[in-house]
Amino acid sequence: MRAAQARPAAHGARPGIRWWEPGAGLAPWTAVLQVMDLRVDVGGVTLIDGVSFTVRAGEKVGLVGRNGAGKTSMLKVIGGANEAARGNVRWDGGLGYLPQDPRLDLVPDDVTALRHVLSGRGFDAALDRIDKLQVAMEADPTPRAIDRYTRALETFRMDGGYSAESEVRRLAAGIGLADDKLDLPLGALSGGQRRRVEVVRILFAGSDVLLLDEPTNHLDADAKLWMLDFLASYRGALIVISHDLDLLDDAITRVIHLDRGADTSTGVMHEYKGTYTQYMKAREADEVRLAKEIAQQAKEIERLQTIVDRFGAKATKASMAHSIEKRIDRLKEAAPQSVQARKVLKLRLPEPPHCAKTVLEAKDLAVSYPGLDVFEDVTFDVGRGDRQLIMGLNGAGKTSLLRVLAGITEPVIGEFRWGMGVSVGYYAQEHEGIRSGANLVEHMREATGGMGDGDLRAILGMFGLVGDKVFQDASTLSGGEKTKLALAQLVGGKHNVLLLDEPTNNLDPGSRTAVADALSGWGGTLIVVSHDAEFVEALQPDRALLMPEGTVDHWHDSFLELVTLA
Repeated sequence: MRAAQARPAAHGARPGIRWWEPGAGLAPWTAVLQVMDLRVDVGGVTLIDGVSFTVRAGEKVGLVGRNGAGKTSMLKVIGGANEAARGNVRWDGGLGYLPQDPRLDLVPDDVTALRHVLSGRGFDAALDRIDKLQVAMEADPTPRAIDRYTRALETFRMDGGYSAESEVRRLAAGIGLADDKLDLPLGALSGGQRRRVEVVRILFAGSDVLLLDEPTNHLDADAKLWMLDFLASYRGALIVISHDLDLLDDAITRVIHLDRGADTSTGVMHEYKGTYTQYMKAREADEVRLAKEIAQQAKEIERLQTIVDRFGAKATKASMAHSIEKRIDRLKEAAPQSVQARKVLKLRLPEPPHCAKTVLEAKDLAVSYPGLDVFEDVTFDVGRGDRQLIMGLNGAGKTSLLRVLAGITEPVIGEFRWGMGVSVGYYAQEHEGIRSGANLVEHMREATGGMGDGDLRAILGMFGLVGDKVFQDASTLSGGEKTKLALAQLVGGKHNVLLLDEPTNNLDPGSRTAVADALSGWGGTLIVVSHDAEFVEALQPDRALLMPEGTVDHWHDSFLELVTLA
């Protein structure tokens, strides 16, 4: 292929980084995607520097590392969503990028899901033209107007527009998006459904390079299996960020691990051919070997230093001592880097304030959007200390119900009442409470009121948010770090009722375990939506509220089989 000209600014070029697409001017190259000497700065901190790698057609790269290592920030730069401090990115063919939290704010709510997906190949513009020509023809049915409308339909057919619609519906079915949801406006869909729509749009576009950030979030078991099969058979270049071990073991052929030190030091990149499990075994073996090398090095330095100390007092042997000191310096310079210990979060939730025995009474609640009744006649109650899991298929109204209880959405009919002394904290899966322009301490201060900055930073520290990180603009955090900040706000709020909507999304495995352990031992009331079976099992709910019917049943372990399906 021939190299391309620099991408026009209107298409996402950023200062400090050059973009190429197929064009003219450079020698042919076989790689589908090249990242060269990339540096990424976020909030005044350099997350990664000097990163270079190549991904060829058919390679499936898993980009892994703990929360805050720089995975999402690097993918945003590669995908053109953010600028880089330095470096080059180069690719062949089309590039599709799925952010961790796709925002459809720029897409009008009245645009149908189908029309939005078709925009992945530009068919939406053709449909807009057909709609305008139809309106013109109906207003003035002249032969010329009819002819223009007919020719537009024929062009659409010849370009594959009608077969494209069938393809979209096939992809949507695979990912668990009901056929009738495609014909609804985006504004009538749940957050999980809108994310699935965006996933379908990215896949439908047929790009040669796919950048996917947590693509299995909000997917049930069947949809996840379909996604794994799709990615395994995908012939282009793939980079995927995921904490889903099934995906990392079944659908990738190579691992790029980003790691950072205990402070704010620049991250280090490790590469390995194989699955994530294979990589972790090799990494553990390397860490054992490295630890032995470090111990041996330290022992040798100590031995030589003892000789220096003994000779140093004797003038006749001062020259020998000096020579040994130089040898010690060389050993220190050549010493391998110490093994980075895996941090384990130790979370402790404060004892919940006392409240009435009956925490919540809800009666005949109903929520609807234009053209869609989400749920109706939902009646239930929650007692002090109860753990209630809200279950249902995507679109059944789980998030909508939590938003009603949190006071964000008004029910169409029905009412609910919180008990005396109840303090409610709400965790939103879309991190909508985290805004641009405010750092982590400021977010904590607003959520807690009156608590000193030292105490606020101590809570943030429990979640691994330490050092200069706490003064970073919260909107620049990774998805996992935003989750930790939102959970830290709940801890600082000293609530006795928590409404949690997918609280383990975007968390690395260690952090998920820590959150589950902390909540399982907490004495307050929990109302939870989650697809994470391990998290739910650790939580051991008392009851399940099945949506959209609003049926309440005592929890039993057989429900676990339904968690990932719902």
